[in-house]
Amino acid sequence: MTKSAESSFEPSQGEPIPAQPKVDLFSLTLPDLQKFLVEELGEKPFRAKQIYAWLHQKGLTDFDQMTDLSKALRQKLKERTDFKPLTKDLEQRSVDGTIKYRWRTFDGRFIESVYMPSPDRRTLCVSTQVGCAMGCTFCATGRLGLARNLTPGEIVAQVHAVNREIRINEGISGTFRPLTNLVFMGMGEPLHNFENLKKALTILQSKEGPNFSARHITVSTVGLVPMIERFGKETEVKLAISLNATTDEQRSRSMPVNRKWNIAALMEAVRKFPLRYGRRVTFEYVLLKGFNDSDEDARRLIDLIRGLPAKVNLIPYNENAGLGYHTVPDERAQQFRELLLKGGVDAFIRENRGRDIAAACGQLANVDKRPPPARGSTQPAVLS
Repeated sequence: MTKSAESSFEPSQGEPIPAQPKVDLFSLTLPDLQKFLVEELGEKPFRAKQIYAWLHQKGLTDFDQMTDLSKALRQKLKERTDFKPLTKDLEQRSVDGTIKYRWRTFDGRFIESVYMPSPDRRTLCVSTQVGCAMGCTFCATGRLGLARNLTPGEIVAQVHAVNREIRINEGISGTFRPLTNLVFMGMGEPLHNFENLKKALTILQSKEGPNFSARHITVSTVGLVPMIERFGKETEVKLAISLNATTDEQRSRSMPVNRKWNIAALMEAVRKFPLRYGRRVTFEYVLLKGFNDSDEDARRLIDLIRGLPAKVNLIPYNENAGLGYHTVPDERAQQFRELLLKGGVDAFIRENRGRDIAAACGQLANVDKRPPPARGSTQPAVLS
């Protein structure tokens, strides 16, 4: 690996986030907001909880509607603060109910979030970067490269925006928070943007704010070993490891991060990871036909995980044009799972959601998979 390639795995790569003249309220934790109000605006600290409730519980960003704030404070907020809202550029609906949103950022970049409703939960797949630096050879996002990190506010804003969309689409009123679960498995490597991720998690878990439980949040990583240790010490949310191979030769070919931190180093970090409240580590394993789906791969996977409180999510590959990988037949995925179960590994085959709209695992690359307009029509089919 070249020096420049190695450096891509260090935090804070990509272009700097453009400086903004006003304070982004979505990027402030409650203590940050209290400090800003007292030191910059000369206000009492209790005002922070009022503002936080308007922003994060009631979902309002119009200061004029924040009726328990004085007109003078509302005017100060208008002058000194701002929101970096994500403008909806595209909404696509899958036949399975999944919805992919493409958002335009304040500086004209594009990111995607995926909403996956099911009978017992409403889950949002959240992005943490514009593009990705990890270069996994089976992933469409990796082909984009990394443009820049998302701010804490841009991470949080995805959650707020989709909550708002659900309220509108399903006729939900009041302060009810429709989303129940968050998975940080969208565009980007979350631990590559750790400081902004950590701040966003603090905001999303705030009792005065969105109040998501740590057990309903999962963060996935390709294996940035030093950051896994920090992640375990500084957050309490759940960990998922994108493993996808059982030998260093396989993994280094498909996931360049393995050339810096190999499987042994990764598994050592996982074994040291603090598992709170009886939780388990999730290993994600994308099944690639003829590459990592042999019986021997299953046996090696059993050996790697033995003794760990863990489960394996087997993910049938979602094919991306030009990447050279293919999905396994359903029967082979079932056979692979059976081998894991016989070896004492709790294994599941993840349901593919949103494949028809390029919203499934490994497909987020700002691709517009709308059907063409009907003949004679000038209107896009699924754009809102």
